[in-house]
Amino acid sequence: MTAMNPIPRIDDDACYRALCSHDARFDGRFFTAVTSTGIYCRPVCRVRTPRRENCRFFEHAAQAEHAGFRPCLRCRPELAPLERHWSLEDASTILVQQATLWLDDPQHWLDDDAGTMSERLAARLGVSDRHLRRVFEDRLGVSPLQYLLTRKLLTAKQLLADTDMPVTQIALASGFASVRRFNAAFVEHYRLNPTQLRRETARGHTDQGTTVRLGYRPPYDVAATLAFFRQRMIEGVAFLDEQPRLGQTLRMDLGGKSHTGWLLAEFDETRHQLVLRVSDSLRELLPPVIHRVRAAFDLDADPTAINAVLHSPFPSGDGLRVPGALDGFELAVRAVLGQQITVAAARTLAQRLVNKFGEPIDTPFAQLTRLFPTPAVLAQAEGDALGQLGIVKQRQAAIVALARGVAEQGLVLNGSADVPATITALKALPGIGDWTAQYIAMRALRWPDAFPAGDVALHNALGVRDLKHPAREAEAASLAWKPWRSYAVIRAWAAGQVASPGVDL
Repeated sequence: MTAMNPIPRIDDDACYRALCSHDARFDGRFFTAVTSTGIYCRPVCRVRTPRRENCRFFEHAAQAEHAGFRPCLRCRPELAPLERHWSLEDASTILVQQATLWLDDPQHWLDDDAGTMSERLAARLGVSDRHLRRVFEDRLGVSPLQYLLTRKLLTAKQLLADTDMPVTQIALASGFASVRRFNAAFVEHYRLNPTQLRRETARGHTDQGTTVRLGYRPPYDVAATLAFFRQRMIEGVAFLDEQPRLGQTLRMDLGGKSHTGWLLAEFDETRHQLVLRVSDSLRELLPPVIHRVRAAFDLDADPTAINAVLHSPFPSGDGLRVPGALDGFELAVRAVLGQQITVAAARTLAQRLVNKFGEPIDTPFAQLTRLFPTPAVLAQAEGDALGQLGIVKQRQAAIVALARGVAEQGLVLNGSADVPATITALKALPGIGDWTAQYIAMRALRWPDAFPAGDVALHNALGVRDLKHPAREAEAASLAWKPWRSYAVIRAWAAGQVASPGVDL
């Protein structure tokens, strides 16, 4: 199990060896600050390797910026995958995990005064503002607000470099209430005006959307991820062509306003990046779109930490990721539809649901014509209308209750949700049991330790289906895979069979 360690415990010599290798597996796991230049870089940066005595190493970009270093304009630290250490035992580490997940989500980037933001986050986590700051200082060496400011500034830096968005729009999209505040923060941290970071030509925008690049750490089994999505695609909502590019329609509700559009995602495996193209209708929401895409494709996973636990029982699964979802509500509805039936049958029901309740949308792509139904629409769906689609009564009730939970009670189904509380809330809804709640936690809530112990395919893969208590046996076997059981589930499904401790195959 990998824990989030305090700054002094980082191994500088190991970091320097990784820096010399330029290995993309270490991308985002640490940053190198060079005292002779005042700049910090990713381990993959191709500039001349600095001398060892001129290097300082930090686990997070916020730490490097707090120490007075500016981001490299060549390797661009904002493209690095985010650091995701996980622990299920250390209270301080868990608190920092939950706080950084919340702070990383652009939907929370409101430019409140410092006291309001810090108090709001502390209240959500059930601790005092003072305790939260103390834990951050101990674990990361920066305050929550310093961490947040770095995330916002690096996001703005990416938009300045990759798009032709006006500076005013970039400031607002990056969570600043005014251009004045944005400019002041930029000059203070980077000693440059925002426009000085503009490239000579903004190559990210075309007549068909804005393009940005998102980094990930290898190994990444791209074919397996795309195959997973292909099996579950709904016509009109998503497509996967021969290039291969994955396209999907998307609705985002932020600030009391609904935005609709489309996106295309294509892997550049040579550079360990995902190339994302987003419609102009979603451009002002580019940071939250990027955040959702990173989660949907699991770009921030750390294979080194995961494989340290799972390589031995799943030797062929080192590059597998946990596919997420661009829309947590859509994923949850489809999880309900998939109860006790095959993937193909569940896809058929989802297709009928979209054809009946989905909203049409115009896009440049003939394959993208509809949006998934909104929670408000499905909350009002009549039983007869759902029944005509072949959805049984128990699942009809579950879908309507789920939709009302999201639309009326504010049930959150994304990576910044309180996982235990959300699982409890889901299981309290009619027709939603532990399997469905765990599946939603695994893919929509991005919880790395979810485990649907009652899954029949998992029982088959683990060889416990014919035992007296297969769910109990699967749960017992899974304890050795903490805190990465979601990844173990994906690997078990892919492998079909695995030798597990405590299971007699």
